[in-house]
Amino acid sequence: MDQSGVLLWVKAEPFIVGALQIPPPSKFSLHYLRKISTYVRTRATEGAYPRLYWSTWRHIACGKLQLAKDLAWLYFEIFDSLVVRSPEERLEWSEVIANCMSEDEVEKQRNQLSVDTLQFLLFLYIQQLNKVSLRTSLIGEEWPSPRNRSQSPDLTEKSSCHNKNWNDYSHQTFVCDHLSDLLELLLDPEQLTTSFHSTHARLVSREAVVALSFLIEGTVSQARKIYPFHELALWQPLHAESGFSKISKTFSFYKLEAWLRACLTENPFGTSACLKSGKKLAWAHQVEGTTKRAKIACNTHVAPRMHRMVVMSQVYKQTLAKSSDTLVGAHVKIHRCNESFIYLLSPLRSVTIEKCRNSTFVLGPVQIALHLHSCDNVKVIAVCHRLSISSTTGCVFHILTPTRPLILSGNQTVTFAPFHTHYPMLEDHMARTGLATVPNYWDNPMIVCRENSDASVFRLLPPCEFYVFIIPFEMEGDTTEIPGGLPSVYQKALGQREQKIQIWQKTVKEARLTKDQRKQFQVLVENKFYEWLINTGHRQQLDSLVPPAAGSKQAAG
Repeated sequence: MDQSGVLLWVKAEPFIVGALQIPPPSKFSLHYLRKISTYVRTRATEGAYPRLYWSTWRHIACGKLQLAKDLAWLYFEIFDSLVVRSPEERLEWSEVIANCMSEDEVEKQRNQLSVDTLQFLLFLYIQQLNKVSLRTSLIGEEWPSPRNRSQSPDLTEKSSCHNKNWNDYSHQTFVCDHLSDLLELLLDPEQLTTSFHSTHARLVSREAVVALSFLIEGTVSQARKIYPFHELALWQPLHAESGFSKISKTFSFYKLEAWLRACLTENPFGTSACLKSGKKLAWAHQVEGTTKRAKIACNTHVAPRMHRMVVMSQVYKQTLAKSSDTLVGAHVKIHRCNESFIYLLSPLRSVTIEKCRNSTFVLGPVQIALHLHSCDNVKVIAVCHRLSISSTTGCVFHILTPTRPLILSGNQTVTFAPFHTHYPMLEDHMARTGLATVPNYWDNPMIVCRENSDASVFRLLPPCEFYVFIIPFEMEGDTTEIPGGLPSVYQKALGQREQKIQIWQKTVKEARLTKDQRKQFQVLVENKFYEWLINTGHRQQLDSLVPPAAGSKQAAG
C-alpha cells in the first residue's frame, strides 16, 4: 500500500442525526467538558470510565451541569441511538421498557445502560455545531475560505444553523477549527498539567485515538475499503506520520494533530459529493407549465452501507411513490417540495424534510431520526425512532415512536395523531430497523426550546377529525392492518362513523325510490362528492395517482 495516499474525512452521520438542531446548553462548553473528562477518570470504579453509565451521567448532568433530567436522558439516548446494534437488540430493549409498570422500573432499566465515555464527550462537544455565534449573526459567514463555499447554494445554503447538519463543509470546518480542543478533551488529565504545557511534549492515548473514530474515517491510496481512523493511525507504515510510539503505546499530540490537518479532505460520501457526482434519478416527472425542475440524486451506487444518501428537491404538484433498494438504509433529505404526495416505502436511516409546503409524506420506518424544519401545512405519516420539529406551521404528525417527539423552537399549531396506515411490507421493514409497536409516545411530546415551554403550541387530534389513511399501491407482503392498532378513543370514533354510514344506507334502501329517482339521487350525491373533492384539495391527490404511462404499481420501481 502507498502510505502517502492517506485520505481522512469527517463522517456525516454524527452531524446529520447526532447534533440536535438547537443551540447546546451553555454547560457543554470546552471548559465544563474538560472538567467532566477529568472527573470521570477519577470515578472509573463507579461506572464513569471507560464506559459511562446512565446513573453516573445523570449525576453529572443534573448535579453538576444543572440540566433537567429529561434533557440529560435526551442527549444520552440520542448518542446511544447512533451506536451500531442489531435490530433484535433494539426490539428487546423496547420490550423491556414496554413491560415496565412505573417510572422507577424504567429508571432501573436505564441504569444498566452505558456508553463509551470518550466518544460521548466528543458527541457533547459537537453539539456546538448549532451554537448561535453573536459574531456570525452580526457579520454573516465566518472568514471566507474555499472549503466554506458551498457547491450547491440551493440545497445546502447556510442561512440558518439547521442547514449545518447536512452541510459537509460545515462538518469539516467545525472539526478543523476545533481540532486542538477535540484532542485536548481526550487527553489524560496529567497531560494537561503545567509540566506538560507544551503541546510538543503531550501524549495522546491509544483509547483517545480509538474514540476519534466516532468522527473521522478514511482510506489508503484510493482503496475501496473504508477504515476507522484509529486503524489507519495504528497502521505500522504510518507510525512516523501519525506520531505513534511502540514503546510508550501513545501518540505525540503535536504530530497527530499535524497529520490529521494534512490528511483531512472533503467527505466522498457527503451531501456535496452526492449532488456533484451522484446518480441523478428520474423518479419525478416535469409538470407542464412549471419552470421548477425536480432534482433527485443519490450516492448508493458508490457508497457503502451507513453512507447512503438520497437528496430530493423541488418535487411540485405530483405524487411520487417508491419502494426501492436505493432508499434502504439511506439518509434522505427532502427539500422545497410543494403541493405533492410523496411515498417512500422502504426502511430508512434518517429523513430530513425542509422548506416544504402543502404536501403529504408517507414514510417507511425511520431507524434513527425524522426532522422537519421550516415547513408549512405538511402532513407526515411515519413509524420513527425519533421525531423532532422546528419552525413549522400548521403541520400534522401521524406517528408511532418509542421516544418523545421533540418540539424545538419556532413552531406554531402542531397536531399529533396516532399512526393510521399500513402497507404490505411495513412490519417486515419495522423488524429490519428494530422498531416495535410499544412503547409508543406519539401523544407525549417534549418541548425543548429556550423561548417558551408553552404546551399550547401543540394539540392532539380530536377523535371526531380522525380518519384512517389508505396507501393506494399494490405491493407484495403480509401486513394487512395498522401495526399495534389504534388507541381506543380513535377506534371508537371510526366505529361511530361506520354506524352512521350503515344507517344512511339503510335509510336509502327503505325509501324505496323508483329507478329514475335512484338515478337522480345518485347524480346529486356524486355532484356533492365532486364538490367536496375540489374544496378539500383531494381531487388533485386522486388525479396525481395516475402519472403518465404508469399504473398503480409505481411503488415497486
